[in-house]
Amino acid sequence: MKTAERLRRIKPSPSTAAAQRVRELKSQGLTILDLTVGEPDFDTPDHVKAAAIRAIEAGETKYTPVNGTSALRAAISGKLRERHGLEVPDSRITVGGGAKQVIFLALMATLDEGDEVIVPAPYWVSYPDMVSANDGTPVIVDCPEAEGFKLTPERLTAALTERTRWVVLNTPGNPTGSAYTTDELRALAQVLLAHPHVGVLTDEIYDEIWYGDEDAPSLAAVEPRLADRVFLTNGVSKTYAMTGWRIGYGVGPADLVTAINTLQSQTSSCPSSVSQAAAAAALTGPQDFVQDTVRVYRARRDETAKLIGDVPQLSCTVPDGGFYLLVNCRDAIGQLTPDGTRIENDEDFARHLLDSQQVAVIHGTAYGAPGYFRISFATSTDVLTEACGRIATACAELTSAAPSA
Repeated sequence: MKTAERLRRIKPSPSTAAAQRVRELKSQGLTILDLTVGEPDFDTPDHVKAAAIRAIEAGETKYTPVNGTSALRAAISGKLRERHGLEVPDSRITVGGGAKQVIFLALMATLDEGDEVIVPAPYWVSYPDMVSANDGTPVIVDCPEAEGFKLTPERLTAALTERTRWVVLNTPGNPTGSAYTTDELRALAQVLLAHPHVGVLTDEIYDEIWYGDEDAPSLAAVEPRLADRVFLTNGVSKTYAMTGWRIGYGVGPADLVTAINTLQSQTSSCPSSVSQAAAAAALTGPQDFVQDTVRVYRARRDETAKLIGDVPQLSCTVPDGGFYLLVNCRDAIGQLTPDGTRIENDEDFARHLLDSQQVAVIHGTAYGAPGYFRISFATSTDVLTEACGRIATACAELTSAAPSA
């Protein structure tokens, strides 16, 4: 069967491919320390699971409105009011099968051939491919570690054109964990206010896995004049350990929300009714789970960053949120493995970790960050400690290449 041209523009998700490779190796009997997983290692809170059971027992197993149940939309509205002081009417909320689906539908609803989407790098692996799949052109803007892995007003200004349709802001970000401050968002907003044809797609899925003293800021609240141009996406996957429940949401201009709902009506019809009941309970119920897990993540972050910092060839910036470290391995590139193989790039380095020490990470080039690799610390402290020890061993085995004659 001939496939469509759009399919040839996109690649399988590198993170999904890495997870599949780990499963294959484990099936061969190997013990792999897996630091690739982008989901919490905690179970969904009991009161959330109980809400799903009650929904099933009450027969809430039918189709729901395309844009989600009224209970869930009310819960989303309440969460945004509580966290950011935003008053969001029902017409500006849509619910989908995960934040990833909501982002994809937003791009599908707005992009025509040649439209440009500014994607700061490092980026979540799916952004460029989702843009390409919907006939857009991803415009990758390098945001170096020296600038906090964040888009600056100067870099934004240089990337904007008449064809720019969206700017993507993932904060806190995957894979860096970097987050924009209120002042940084305000500075970007000043640039955007001068370009009224540009929308901002904010991916805030990690906003509550956050290590600051105050809540992570949101552009929609920082600059109300952009209210009709910001499409805020979020969900329950990361905060409440509900990745498999597949519930995400988007909040933005009513006409865009209507367009997304139209697309969803012709694709998945609606999100899962039972998952929506669980998501409403997560957003409105006790939040102790969030606070407790963030304390655990913080301890893991601090310990893992310290252990990585002790390895001569490696370094990392301590993240503001999320559960990832983006580790700089440039000092290892060009060195030789014990069998004489030269480490040419970050993908070779990640392969060396897997082959020599059975530690699985994801190479940075997959995220637009060559010379880096990503560690997920959404796993036990014991696993992290052992894995970091093995990474140190793998680095110690490397030797400098002899200079060319």
